[in-house]
Amino acid sequence: MNNKTRKLDKLLEYNKAFVENKEYEKYETSKEPDKKIVILSCMDTRLTDLLPKSMNLKNGDAKIIKNAGATIMHPFGSIMRSIIVAIYEFEVDEVLIIGHHGCGMCNLDTEVLLDKILARDISEDTINTLSNSGINVSKFLHGFESVEESIEDSVNVVKNHPLIPKDIIVHGLVISPQTGKIDIVVDGYNS
Repeated sequence: MNNKTRKLDKLLEYNKAFVENKEYEKYETSKEPDKKIVILSCMDTRLTDLLPKSMNLKNGDAKIIKNAGATIMHPFGSIMRSIIVAIYEFEVDEVLIIGHHGCGMCNLDTEVLLDKILARDISEDTINTLSNSGINVSKFLHGFESVEESIEDSVNVVKNHPLIPKDIIVHGLVISPQTGKIDIVVDGYNS
């Protein structure tokens, strides 16, 4: 039995007790976000509880999407699809793109990351096959030089998307993963 199986077993054991003790009841809500907002934030573990608490959000208040760097990599990728669905299916009227200071995607060394990939038995042939198929793996894995610029770029992707109504407000924010302090990069009410 490997560590991954043991981790899953422990999670499922806890889950069984969680359900039996009806601990889920305090989280019951509808699928519609009460505050009519969708948030794209980084997957950084420090933000799991801190981000919602720092914004006075409780379960059911917002749709929350997470990825590495809180970035929209493609205007027709899964992040934009989720934002569009939130707007049209769940009546969201504001979008918050929230990056954080000290993000691991900022100045990510893709060469070091590629070395780690190769060290985990992904062959150089696989990387070459992807490259020959038109996928620039280094560019795909590349982060960004500035959290603020990345947030501005993602805000612009949402604001200028052909399927986003012009009345949708899009904000760009940066949070401190140490204190929860939020700074405005793009104030959607004034842009």
